[in-house]
Amino acid sequence: MSKHDPRRSAIALSYAGKEKAPRVVAKGYGLLADTIVRTAREHGLYVHESPELVGLLMQVDLDARIPPQLYQAVAELLAWLYRLEAGKTDKPAPPKPKPPPLAPLRRAPGRGQRT
Repeated sequence: MSKHDPRRSAIALSYAGKEKAPRVVAKGYGLLADTIVRTAREHGLYVHESPELVGLLMQVDLDARIPPQLYQAVAELLAWLYRLEAGKTDKPAPPKPKPPPLAPLRRAPGRGQRT
């Protein structure tokens, strides 16, 4: 059996306060997912596991902003992270944000499609 779970998925988000919404800067499955998580940890970045949220974010194109339907779930996670970095919380992990009850996200016409 392989050391890497091919079903494991991971994404990385980037967000600067001046931006309209967080952006998906990396995503992948299996070995690539393991590399994303390992690289984040090596750089001291927080890694949060939420399979439901990751599943929805995997539908967002690479380098695209997250859709409005996911703002609340991602905002809750970012707010906790900002408090953690400011030393205002000693809790080990935030509650896993509950993704909104919605149908799978759809790609905008022409985005991510090959001709």
